[in-house]
Parts: sequence; C-alpha cells; structure tokens
Amino acid sequence: MRVIAGTFRSRRLETLRGMALRPSSDRLRETLFNILGPDVEESIFVDLFAGSGAVGVEALSRGAHGSIFVENHPAGAALISRNLASLGIATATNVGSRKTFFGTAELLRKDAMDALERLAKDGARVEFVFADPPYANRRACQEILEFLGESELLVRSGRLILEHRRNNELPMLAGNLERKRIVQQGDTALSFYAPILAA
Repeated sequence: MRVIAGTFRSRRLETLRGMALRPSSDRLRETLFNILGPDVEESIFVDLFAGSGAVGVEALSRGAHGSIFVENHPAGAALISRNLASLGIATATNVGSRKTFFGTAELLRKDAMDALERLAKDGARVEFVFADPPYANRRACQEILEFLGESELLVRSGRLILEHRRNNELPMLAGNLERKRIVQQGDTALSFYAPILAA
C-alpha cells in the first residue's frame, strides 16, 4: 500500500497479513480525497478504526494540521506507530487542541466511541471524522452518527465520512447531521454527513 499524493506521495505503508485489518482500497482513498479536496489543508482529521493509518497519513500528506488515529486492536496500533515512524511523522497529545506543530499525529489506543467522548470532553474541534468500522459491526456507524449528531466535536463546516457496505442503509438525518452525498464503489459505499446549519 502506498500514499497516493502530497508530501509522502508513493511512500510505502505496512499492512497486516490476513483478515485482521481490511484497509480501504487505494481507489477508494483516492476518491475520498478527491471529494474532500483542498479543505483537508490545515484541518484536524480523525481516523477511526484506523487500521494501518493509511487514511490519516494521506490527510497529513495533503496538508492536514494534524491527524488523530484511533485503533483499539493492539497489532493495528503498533502498525500505525511503525508507519508514522517510517515517514518521520511526529506524535504528540492533544492534537485536536491545535497546540501542536503542523503535521503532527496522535495515536489513541481506544475504542472508537471512547475516543470520541474523550476528544469532545477535552474540547477538541475537528474538521473531519472518517470511520471505517468492521462491516460485521453494523451498529458502529449508527453509534458514531448519533454521538456526532449531538456533540460539538465537528466544527460547523466539518464532515463525517462513513465507509460501509453498500447494502447497509444509513439514515439521512442523525441529530444535527445530514447526509449530503453517497458514493458507491463495488460492494463499498462512502456516506458524507455535514452539520445542518441554522438559517
């Protein structure tokens, strides 16, 4: 697996053998970042169920101020640490507070919901949350939607992107979040949500 574009373009990332992790395909990552475009620059990007860290690394490569990697699987967390070290990406704490220097990463070895709750409690404000839960965990997308639809973790111009099975129907509305777009590739879909802005 390689970084697609930006500062770390063409640099190789390690992945785990077997089915322990299901990394997003290069094509899907390219589609995702083509849609997000220059908005990624100077953003805080949260990569839930981060696996190899490829999505969060891609965000840093394209100019994100910081990426927060959330991975509860011990082998996955160790893999992210190795990938960050191989690229010379510095790690810090409280990336969501923007008090760290540009291009910094934070690794949270936590369950996705625990991590979101901690970030919200710490007063973090982020532009992007990307979540790619195991397809067998159909409840995960709904829990993330419900939490972010009620919290202030996402900035008003922020976006939540959920990667899920194409046949896993997600709601149009969840609290203050509205689905703006869905992109399908093969068996997989990306659902894009944004806060509903008051008139």
